[in-house]
Amino acid sequence: MEPARDFVGYGRNPPRVEWPNGARVALSLVLNYEEGSERSFWAGDNRNEGMGEVPRAIDPAYRDLATESVYEYGSRAGVHRLLRLFDRNRIRCTLFAAARALEANREVAAWAAEAGHEVCGHGYRWSEDWTVSRGEEAERIRLAVASITATVGQRPVGWYNRWMPSPHTRSLLVEEGGFLYDSNAYNDDLPYYVTVAGKAHLVVPYTLTYNDSHYTYGQLGGPDDFLAYCRRGLDYLWDEGADVPRMMSVGLHPRLSGQAARASAVRDFIDYALAKGGVWIATRADIAAHWRRRRPPQTAA
Repeated sequence: MEPARDFVGYGRNPPRVEWPNGARVALSLVLNYEEGSERSFWAGDNRNEGMGEVPRAIDPAYRDLATESVYEYGSRAGVHRLLRLFDRNRIRCTLFAAARALEANREVAAWAAEAGHEVCGHGYRWSEDWTVSRGEEAERIRLAVASITATVGQRPVGWYNRWMPSPHTRSLLVEEGGFLYDSNAYNDDLPYYVTVAGKAHLVVPYTLTYNDSHYTYGQLGGPDDFLAYCRRGLDYLWDEGADVPRMMSVGLHPRLSGQAARASAVRDFIDYALAKGGVWIATRADIAAHWRRRRPPQTAA
């Protein structure tokens, strides 16, 4: 079955790739921008989306205006609060952006471009692409690239599906061309190469661990829990980074961490990372480009 599974990875000898300025940890802050592209009656899906603030399921026969309103909060208020926070700290994030979400709020696309944030492809819509044919998925990738290029002013060089890829995704990205990396994996603390159609393709792993989606799953009691969780993760990786520099991803959603109380946890974590020192806060595209320069595919092989 393709893609093949790898249970070994770097093993006992992970590569020592130096981050800029001798940083011990490369920290990637990821803003998942999906509002306006989620499943809804409004979008013609005849079904409701989940993963909002609403703690109950609505009979799918009825349009869920409450959940729709929660998603609107992310687009109307939450995303701006987080982008202002990044601007104040002069740091750049990566937006995992569904193309339709940017079409629905072009001001966010403009802000991201002006501030130098990376916009990574997150589907044309926030869709489960493993449920469609290879040809349909290829068309969705093409539409997303064209749309993001138009709204942002440059094409995405990274890709991350909703939740998980299909068995075809990685080969379709290589066929489409123009991608520096994908983040459709949760299996390592460092980037690594895979061979796709005879070519070396870079994977910059993402995380479901340091991710604010746990608020909606009931696995986090509140912002203090999220802050403590992320701080512990950074501290441990920072200590390991004395030997081999590491990478950490933190996943955020405007409709969740864009709320004021939760945004305060993001603010405090950024303050902590900046004060700690030895932390390179970078976009995933910057991390991928740096990795390729310091560890090109032929060296990795």
